[in-house]
Amino acid sequence: MLRHSMRVRMTNPHFRMNNRPMQPTRISPLVSDSWSQQASWSKAADRQKRLIGRARSAALLCGVLMAVLGTAAAQAGSAHPHAAQWLAFGAAVAAGAVPLLNGQAGPRQIQDWTRLRSVSEAFKAEMYAFLAGVGRYRTPDAAAQLHSAAGDIRQDAADLLHHLADVPVASSRPLPDVHDVDSYLQVRVRGQIDGYYRARAAEMRTRLRVVRWVQLALGALAVLLGAGSGAFHAEQAAAWVAVVATVSAVVVAYSTSAKYEYQELEFLRTADELERILADWRLSVDRTEQAEDNLISRCEQVISVLNDTWMVKWTSDS
Repeated sequence: MLRHSMRVRMTNPHFRMNNRPMQPTRISPLVSDSWSQQASWSKAADRQKRLIGRARSAALLCGVLMAVLGTAAAQAGSAHPHAAQWLAFGAAVAAGAVPLLNGQAGPRQIQDWTRLRSVSEAFKAEMYAFLAGVGRYRTPDAAAQLHSAAGDIRQDAADLLHHLADVPVASSRPLPDVHDVDSYLQVRVRGQIDGYYRARAAEMRTRLRVVRWVQLALGALAVLLGAGSGAFHAEQAAAWVAVVATVSAVVVAYSTSAKYEYQELEFLRTADELERILADWRLSVDRTEQAEDNLISRCEQVISVLNDTWMVKWTSDS
């Protein structure tokens, strides 16, 4: 019996002597397929997010154009009737486009995006657990276990498969360089902290600063226009005060829908939580299989919680 067990381990291309899967010279089709599926779901999620972002940006632009062109048409008036007509037409078109564009970034689209991202992360969590050789992947049939888990994930998200219809499959995508717990912590956890969470938090902070500077500039412009119209009796300048106020409100609405401040906070919170887990592991002397399983489970749980809270936050505020 012992000899048979040794033969299984030595002939299984995914296993080391310590029961951990390794990256073989020839990758199992089951493993390659699961990793390719993760790439497809990730690309679908990214594309859905881009579509939502473009719709919101276009709605912001149309809101600004509506206010500017409408006021310009009123001021052109009888002095330039032909120009006034075209300006009014442009303002009407912009006003009509706003609800259409907002409909492309509504609750259903946002829910699909957050779920696509959640499915992608579920695939990734299983793959990294497989490569690290923890939990249910401590067996000789780890590749089959991975394939089964991938099938369950895909089945639970069957209503989202239409998003993958025209997404190219990354058939030759290399596997992450993970083969044990230490490499998992370096590639998966440290990579998420430094390469994603902190970088994304900095990006959200920059965007939030830009929005606040724009608001400040618009506020200052409104003050100048108001003061000028009162001091110099410039009625046309007074009309533009309302335009600036409208544009400022549109920018605030855009920033609120994009949730820059919330995203920055969540990225930093998640990075900090993962840092604490890494610190606890460095201080711990327990290196048993159970301890390793719990460690990776905790890390994936933290990452999963971020996706779950996003799903609730984005859909409830939409």
